[in-house]
Amino acid sequence: MLSREDFIFTIGYDGPAAIVDGRSKRRYGTLGTKELAEKGLFRAAYSSALYSGDSKEMEILIETYNRFAGTHYGSDFPFDRLFGVIKTDVKRAIVL
Repeated sequence: MLSREDFIFTIGYDGPAAIVDGRSKRRYGTLGTKELAEKGLFRAAYSSALYSGDSKEMEILIETYNRFAGTHYGSDFPFDRLFGVIKTDVKRAIVL
């Protein structure tokens, strides 16, 4: 499994390896879900909430996203499709 920071900033895959945005990882890797969402980094915030598996973090993301986007999405909305993120079992990362 990838580290939290690698998973959050994965931008694609090359076979069995995740391609990670190293610059964003260094700059924002220590931030939590709420801080990422407040900075408008919703894809990273969604990845963070998904990685943690904590429903409270997901609620924070949804609440913040709705406030910023002017939407009223609930937890049943397909955020994985919106942000293009799913949890996968990749063990290797290539940091760019």
